[in-house]
Amino acid sequence: MFRTEERNSHFRSAIGLAELIYFSTVRSVRKTHRNAFIGLATNLMQTIVFVAAFYLMFSVLGLRGNAIRGDFILYLLSGIFLFLTHTKAVGAIMGSEGPTSAMMKHAPMNTAIAIMSAALSSLYIQVLSAAFILFMVHVVWHPVVIYKPIPTIGMFLLAWFSGVAVGMVFLAMKPWLPGVASTLAMVYSRANMIASGKMFVANTMPGYILAFFDWNPLFHCIDQARGFAFINYNPHFSSISYPLTIAVVLLMVGLMGEFYARKNASLSWTAGR
Repeated sequence: MFRTEERNSHFRSAIGLAELIYFSTVRSVRKTHRNAFIGLATNLMQTIVFVAAFYLMFSVLGLRGNAIRGDFILYLLSGIFLFLTHTKAVGAIMGSEGPTSAMMKHAPMNTAIAIMSAALSSLYIQVLSAAFILFMVHVVWHPVVIYKPIPTIGMFLLAWFSGVAVGMVFLAMKPWLPGVASTLAMVYSRANMIASGKMFVANTMPGYILAFFDWNPLFHCIDQARGFAFINYNPHFSSISYPLTIAVVLLMVGLMGEFYARKNASLSWTAGR
């Protein structure tokens, strides 16, 4: 009979949206495993295996002389952290729930929240993994000294942001060409094993080889991050503006494509999958 009408102010709407994103992010973090600590441990082991494999490869092949003069472990970590953050962000956005997902039947939920929570959950896990590994190296092995930590973290976030932008383009393609989108995403992640430049330094590469890496925004992020992390390295062949510009353009294209796909969504897309 009687009910009190509540007016939702912009502030209350913002609080409600932030709360919804938070719980959706927690759900996204727990997708890989019900126990969040085991999910984090899995990601930590993947990072440790990457570091161990590249450390052995550089040592056996005698490539340590090609690295930046300074902390060799920091050189490896600066490339691997940004590579994994970028790749995981692409995968998280690609795997986020679309407009025909069962979760979209709940009134407050929408694809924008699903995409945002997938991106934030990926960033959360990578930040915890990087912080834990750096702490363990600093305490157990030797002190880790980063020349400019704040700009280095900025490059870490830019690698994540560019991964989100690339993932948005693949996500926009997914409803129309699911097989092609998945294949292209896999090819992109495999190509970044080499094209990210985590094993090389741009200043030491010949111009004809540099052309094969210069297109990749992640290559610029890693090279600039090493310029901030090491006092004796000044990157000349990479920039911050390029990956930022490419990321913004790809994000806008992906958002427009996702908006169009959402407006034309059909439950038949998920039939038989």
